[in-house]
Amino acid sequence: MSTARPCAGLRAAVAAGMGLSDGPAGSGRGCRLLRPPAPAPALPGARLLRLPESEAVSPERSGWTEALRAAVAELRAGAVVAVPTDTLYGLACSASCSAALSCVYRLKGRSEAKPLAVCLGRVADVYRYCQVRVPRELLEDLLPGPVTLVMERSEELNKDLNPFTPLVGIRIPDHAFMLDLAQMFGGPLALTSANLSSQTSSLSVEEFQDLWPHLSLVIDGGPIGDSQSPECRLGSTVVDLSVPGKFGIIRPGCALENTTAILQQKYGLLPSPGSCS
Repeated sequence: MSTARPCAGLRAAVAAGMGLSDGPAGSGRGCRLLRPPAPAPALPGARLLRLPESEAVSPERSGWTEALRAAVAELRAGAVVAVPTDTLYGLACSASCSAALSCVYRLKGRSEAKPLAVCLGRVADVYRYCQVRVPRELLEDLLPGPVTLVMERSEELNKDLNPFTPLVGIRIPDHAFMLDLAQMFGGPLALTSANLSSQTSSLSVEEFQDLWPHLSLVIDGGPIGDSQSPECRLGSTVVDLSVPGKFGIIRPGCALENTTAILQQKYGLLPSPGSCS
């Protein structure tokens, strides 16, 4: 999986693990909530639900609603669920459940020094969980979209979520299911890539089969992008907006050109000296 180049200062502490990226494997704490899921003939472990293939999906359509309700129920129970996003397949859990956060680190073999992003359903929710120092219009120009915006976290977030940094990466994926899921769940979701740490990111559910036995539910939204294209596995563009008037590129990702154009040309933000590119 693509990782960002080293950056200076505080940005270096969050670069490798922010958003949907991953670095070298680490160890995690045990988790009593990581329970064996109910058997399903389609998978050796997790329950698999496939989303309707049509892009014009009604929220009332059979299959879509079933998947939403099932995912919300599992997330509220403290489980880890695999989900499609606008960039990669991800693992989601309740950001308010400390045991679920530990589960994510353990099943991925991910270092607990690497932060998890927070997935929200609306731009308005960003103000609850972050100290926002940019115009609301800027947020609305970039979100929903394939970007992770790093800002100073608020006291509303679980203190066990990334306790080693005052910053947090916010994702609002431009994906109909994820928007519906985050809004229906009604709270912050922790989000990371659906792969073992240091391994290739996943563009289909088949690519992270090793994780199926450890998940309660897998939502299959079909292939994401072109599996033969390295660019499709770059993940979201991760941008540090914690310093007023400036921006820092933590990870170039898949939307670098459009993101930097908006930040510089429309809002006049200046690149931070230690920004990656």
